[in-house]
Amino acid sequence: MDAWIVWLIVAVVFAVGEILTTSFFLGPFAIGATAAALVSLAGAGDAISVAVFAVLTAASFAIVRPIARRHLRQPAQVRTGTAALIGQSVQVLERIANDEGTGLVKLEGEVWTARAYDEDRVFEQGDRVAVVEIRGATALVAE
Repeated sequence: MDAWIVWLIVAVVFAVGEILTTSFFLGPFAIGATAAALVSLAGAGDAISVAVFAVLTAASFAIVRPIARRHLRQPAQVRTGTAALIGQSVQVLERIANDEGTGLVKLEGEVWTARAYDEDRVFEQGDRVAVVEIRGATALVAE
């Protein structure tokens, strides 16, 4: 079997692995293997193909991985909808007691139904709590 076919198979295996894991780890290897396949197809020797694979894989990691990692983390100011409410500090307007089914908080100028994230926790009127999760139209809060 020709060396360029082996490199092409290796590139496809890495590309499929990247698609299945979405970790931005195997993609640079696929790029390097594709380039090595092209160089091998052009008639270069095995040593040159391996060198092209190594150099392009390292270059891909140096260029692509930092960009991908930056895009994986979504900063709070970019969040929208209920995701933007997570972590907000709110004031309890009405006693929050899950077993009684009561609780209201003022969240960004609006009154929201609230429940304690910890089922046994009770918050009194005037307490400051943080929004941990939003379920439907109910804010789950904790200290």
